[in-house]
Amino acid sequence: MSDSHHPDGALPGHPHIARSNEQLMIEGLSAEELAQRFGTPLYVYSRAAIEQAAGQFEAAARDRPLGLRYAIKANSSQAILQLLARRGWGFDVVSAGELARVLAAGGDAAKVVFSGVGKTDAEIAAALRAGVQCINVESPSELQRIERVAGDLQMRAPVSLRVNPDVDPRTHPYISTGLRSSKFGIAQALAVETYARCARMPHLRVLGIDVHIGSQITSVDPYLDALDRVLELVQHVERHGIALHHLDLGGGLGIRYADERPPSPQQWIDALFERLQARGQGHRQVLLEPGRSLVGNAGVLLCRVVTLKSSLDGHFAVVDAAMNDLMRPALYEAWQGIEPARLHDGRQALRYDVVGPVCESGDWLGRQRLLDLREDDVLAILSAGAYGMAMASNYNSRPRAAEVLVDGTQAWLVRERESLDDLLRGERGLPG
Repeated sequence: MSDSHHPDGALPGHPHIARSNEQLMIEGLSAEELAQRFGTPLYVYSRAAIEQAAGQFEAAARDRPLGLRYAIKANSSQAILQLLARRGWGFDVVSAGELARVLAAGGDAAKVVFSGVGKTDAEIAAALRAGVQCINVESPSELQRIERVAGDLQMRAPVSLRVNPDVDPRTHPYISTGLRSSKFGIAQALAVETYARCARMPHLRVLGIDVHIGSQITSVDPYLDALDRVLELVQHVERHGIALHHLDLGGGLGIRYADERPPSPQQWIDALFERLQARGQGHRQVLLEPGRSLVGNAGVLLCRVVTLKSSLDGHFAVVDAAMNDLMRPALYEAWQGIEPARLHDGRQALRYDVVGPVCESGDWLGRQRLLDLREDDVLAILSAGAYGMAMASNYNSRPRAAEVLVDGTQAWLVRERESLDDLLRGERGLPG
């Protein structure tokens, strides 16, 4: 794969990021202008791109028994959560912190699904007190824990069981969650027995069944395979007199990073409901939890070239962003497009490894990219709206980046850049 720097027009897969007169534009503002105004590293999101993606899901869901729950682990920025909450979206959360962020953004707790493989007593209690729609249960042990916490609160906990269907999503192994070997969910062979146990517990209320097979999935086939297995299980469970009111089919729809061609939300949802109809299950309430497909291609990470250097074996562009700002390349060896904010004439183009200043050999953002660069140039790391800022850290005591939301020709600072004082806040020295 390689970067292709077009002189004009929208970038493939990024309808609101385009090149105009050799300048990279995010909606109506240039990347260079944003970097100059807010500094770098800088996460920039296009409001129009998020709303366009959300609108595609909403159109596909229209007149269908379908609830949309944004998976906020992809990007938990308050501004993005507010944007979706105002459109009536619900949310999929995996921690008490994510639940608190949703509530602070004005999200409706009754449209929140609480997932996650290791919920603590405190998190379960927080979910019940908030009045979440459902808690997805990952193990028989967790089922007992929820029963105990709900009993202490004198409440009935709404639950569904997350079942592991042993389906290969054909994606990176680190983001495959529905295989038999993964830590997630209850084995399908144990599900009927676990539902029967759940139905006997006085402080639990069984609502549905949940399945999530992975992330960055670019075909509908693994979803249909998982759905077929879930529907077979539903029949077995309901034969035991346990009614399941909804099917939570998870998220994981992929986006275009390079030349992928994932299905559209319409194609994905149409395929699921066609299969449901064919199996006589078209009346079922369905929940979907898209994340990356809403925000991934709406965001870029802007960084500035600090140093250009060459060794006997290659060329390096050292930038002021690093693996602590964008973990995906180091963690998954993920490929993300890299675009200069301003094009030069191309005569000095070299194949650069784009790397950060962190003291790790794994600190790279792109390898062997054909770029014509000068020191102090601004670069945009594309497709950075998902699993970028959400996974950022302070490794090497580096303050986290600022975040900006672009709306036409306006830009709103939605998260301040951390300061050095922020890094020390909360720490305590030795006595004396």
